[in-house]
Amino acid sequence: MTAKHRHRYFLFGLLLILLGIQFRMVDSFVLNESSTRTLARFSETTTASSGSMMNSVLMQYYANPTKRIQPPRWIGLSMIALGAVCSFHAIAMPRYEGSPQ
Repeated sequence: MTAKHRHRYFLFGLLLILLGIQFRMVDSFVLNESSTRTLARFSETTTASSGSMMNSVLMQYYANPTKRIQPPRWIGLSMIALGAVCSFHAIAMPRYEGSPQ
């Protein structure tokens, strides 16, 4: 049954490898204003909330609030390793010959 989906395992592994390489090449991500506000809402911090009149006045003169996220270095390596395992697993699977008649 799993040999039928061999190409999906290979594609998933390849995408994980490429995403892991991307995470290894990037030092940090800068979120836009709406993502920063959503993150602040979920983490229940008041740094990016715009509830008061003073905040709305200050937002007209100052830059939009953004958040910088620095992912740990091990995330990229773990994605590359997991992607390699999935891709090698897909290569090791037997070919699917179709339904028996």
